[in-house]
Amino acid sequence: MSRPVFVFRPEPGLSVTLETARALGLDARGCPLFEVEPAEWGAPTADDYDGLLVGSSNVFRHGGINLDRLVKLPVYAVGEATAEGAREKGFIVSRTGRGGLQALLDEAKLDGRRLLRLAGEAHVELDPPEGTHIDTRVVYRTVRLDIPEDMAAALGKGGIVLLHSGEAAVRLREECERLGIDRSAITVAALGPRIAGMAGDGWQSVHTSSHPRDAELLALVEQLCQTGAG
Repeated sequence: MSRPVFVFRPEPGLSVTLETARALGLDARGCPLFEVEPAEWGAPTADDYDGLLVGSSNVFRHGGINLDRLVKLPVYAVGEATAEGAREKGFIVSRTGRGGLQALLDEAKLDGRRLLRLAGEAHVELDPPEGTHIDTRVVYRTVRLDIPEDMAAALGKGGIVLLHSGEAAVRLREECERLGIDRSAITVAALGPRIAGMAGDGWQSVHTSSHPRDAELLALVEQLCQTGAG
């Protein structure tokens, strides 16, 4: 398992993934490509909505005291990490998705509901079911960071990159273009199809984990290292 593995995600997830990867025997290193900071926002009245639509656990990390005004609303969470963040703040999770917010909307039969979407400044547009009304509030933003020189030099020699978010996928592509890093020697392992798509093309190969969880993504990377797949 000598092929280097690169993890590009903000804390606290970065340290957790690196620790788990190294425990599996992977040659893992990493750094954040962006950091998350809270945005100023005002929480509307909870009585005006039937539920919260949330696409990132960053909402619950950075939403601040305004979240307290909405705690009685059920949460429709994009995935298990987001659902866990909601529960830690005292929210009840009504449904947890597995394939992005649009898939969650399509599957959850939310016709006629009034939903409050809590999101980051950079968020994907959604096509709500007929009769479903969605208001959006931006509660956090991301600040772009550059890849350090030593990390860029190591990445330029090839390896496997773990991508946990669309933001990380876009930033990695931007940084490879800025630094002139040859993507054809890099394998991408993404947490989901949408993230893989946002990474663009030109990579040696692109793989997606079977489920959008860190454990499954690391299992995929472990398999890629064992088989030497590109």
